[in-house]
Amino acid sequence: MVEVNWTIQSLNDIDSISEFIAKDSMHYAQIQAKRFFDAVLILEKVPQYGKIVPEKKDPLLREILLGSYRIIYRIVSDEKIDIVTIHHSKRLLKNNPAIEE
Repeated sequence: MVEVNWTIQSLNDIDSISEFIAKDSMHYAQIQAKRFFDAVLILEKVPQYGKIVPEKKDPLLREILLGSYRIIYRIVSDEKIDIVTIHHSKRLLKNNPAIEE
């Protein structure tokens, strides 16, 4: 199985998203946070599950779409994946500092 590593940036993204949602509903904020963690479980067995991030065309930089969010991850090795960022799909990816140019 592959180790899935949540970067500090990705965890901060989840915190920010949860805080925003919690302004309206703490319940739904918790549900959304859980969805992010659940969505990447498949990567432990199928690291190339996500599609290649179209803006980057790097086969090692992939994404899982979850509602309005893009869970962007990098395949570091056969044994490790880094969850790089959680990005809202309505925003331009080039404005995300976690994605290097």
